[in-house]
Amino acid sequence: MLITKFTHSCVRLEHDGGVLVVDPGTWSEPRALAGADAVLVTHEHTDHVDVLRLAGLGVPVFVPRGARLPGPVRLPVSEVRAGQTFTAAGMAVTAFGGRHATIHGGQPDCANLGYLVADAVYHPGDSLHRPDRPVDTLLVPAQASWLKLTEAIDFAVAVGARRTFPIHDAQLNERGLSSVNGWFGETVPGYRFLPVDGTG
Repeated sequence: MLITKFTHSCVRLEHDGGVLVVDPGTWSEPRALAGADAVLVTHEHTDHVDVLRLAGLGVPVFVPRGARLPGPVRLPVSEVRAGQTFTAAGMAVTAFGGRHATIHGGQPDCANLGYLVADAVYHPGDSLHRPDRPVDTLLVPAQASWLKLTEAIDFAVAVGARRTFPIHDAQLNERGLSSVNGWFGETVPGYRFLPVDGTG
């Protein structure tokens, strides 16, 4: 499987001729969607979903059940629940989790699903929900208002993937990214940094 990281949490997965894009938000590059066969959205926040861009794409879009996508455009979607397995872009996908991580002070959360694609690559969205099966490649959130670095490291170590790549990092400047990558690199076996448009 070819994995290409775009800005923030957007990742493009190519496998057996299928192209699946996860979390193409307003911060990610439009080219991430070129030739896409399907899209997975982990939750409704705009840094993970750009409804206007997806509305003109004309491919299946899968979202958590109960998600309230932003904006005035109605986007046809397939709703997914935790524990469900389905096919997107010719790849088997299993959904895990259910809710967004707590941000601060009991502020309302939203539906959030992590997706395990082709029994190999796990994208947790804005949560640290661990799937109940082995993961070959983990995409770990590196920075967020809801996240402490030590929690992300503990999550990555507990999942125990063969390879781990950072996502959710658009708000880090060069120094912050260097620090986060240093900590992950020292503590998480198999950790590798992927620059934007980097493939692994």
